[in-house]
Amino acid sequence: MTHGHRIQGSVILRELLPEDAEPLAAAYIRNRSHLAPWEPARDDFYFTAAGQAEDVEAKIADCEAGRSLPLILEDGELIIGRFNITDIVRGPFLSGHLGYWVDQAYTGRGIATAATRQVLSMAANDGLHRLQASVLVNNQASQTVLRTAGFQKIGLAEKYLKIAGQWQDHLLFQRLLDRD
Repeated sequence: MTHGHRIQGSVILRELLPEDAEPLAAAYIRNRSHLAPWEPARDDFYFTAAGQAEDVEAKIADCEAGRSLPLILEDGELIIGRFNITDIVRGPFLSGHLGYWVDQAYTGRGIATAATRQVLSMAANDGLHRLQASVLVNNQASQTVLRTAGFQKIGLAEKYLKIAGQWQDHLLFQRLLDRD
């Protein structure tokens, strides 16, 4: 996919490209305080074009190895979010993990839900059986996105991920992708 998928209005979901490093750095700087409660603690280098270039290179290498699908949301020339399927396991498991964020200026418009639905379709077309997502217990907006996109809660994972510098509990969700 090089052209992308129209999500809503002028918003497009497309594969991550090497030239996205600089605009991604700008997006992360714009959203640093917005994302801080929901993401791992990041050092200052992460928010630079060089830091993003390293991250983009690693994500593209994982994609080429079949372990992930890194995507971006863009509105014109502006990157306004990330969607990723990571930890893809083939064989009898055929599963991956969904993660995402949307620019603070674009939240509350249904973009995350529409993009999640598109990612589900892409994962199903790639032969995956299941996507899983973990959400902080207090992240009601993300829980709503997942439920609206057809995910079901499967349980609580205590101290699941180190977010904002602390081990935090997460709700686990899954969406089965089989169409039989």
